Amino acid sequence: MGLISFIKEAGEKLFGTGEAKAAQEAAAKQASAENVARLNKAAGDAIANYIVAMGLKVDGLKVDVDSGTGTVTVSGQVADQATREKVVLCCGNVDRVSAVNDQLTVVAPQPESKIYVVVKGDTLSKISKEFYGTPNKYMQIFEANKPMLTHPDKIYPGQALRIPPEA
Repeated sequence: MGLISFIKEAGEKLFGTGEAKAAQEAAAKQASAENVARLNKAAGDAIANYIVAMGLKVDGLKVDVDSGTGTVTVSGQVADQATREKVVLCCGNVDRVSAVNDQLTVVAPQPESKIYVVVKGDTLSKISKEFYGTPNKYMQIFEANKPMLTHPDKIYPGQALRIPPEA
């Protein structure tokens, strides 16, 4: 997939608490290379923990963050294309991330999904009509974005979603 862009100000607030926030505050006060490295490691660990919490299996998962550019590099091996895309979205749908450098390998390659960024006023039905010609396939989009989506009505502007090939 390569380098995928995201909206930097939208997404999960993974860096608002704990060690990641403390490292970020320390780095802001004293921008030494050591502090920046600590911030980047804490941010990478927070994103890796989020991927694991979503139940996405990645063998050899490695997440590196460059806080200066807002870029996350994710690597490892996944079983299928759907898992790959969900991992990339977990990385990109995080506040302060503007791009994801996808270095994941897939055991069983399949056709890639399209990525759609939600805008104000969107619903999964509206997105389904745009991509599939009918609003009735909104559950296909919802299922393709589980576990990041917990309810079909809980999407937000700036969020990136997987739009799988029509089944």
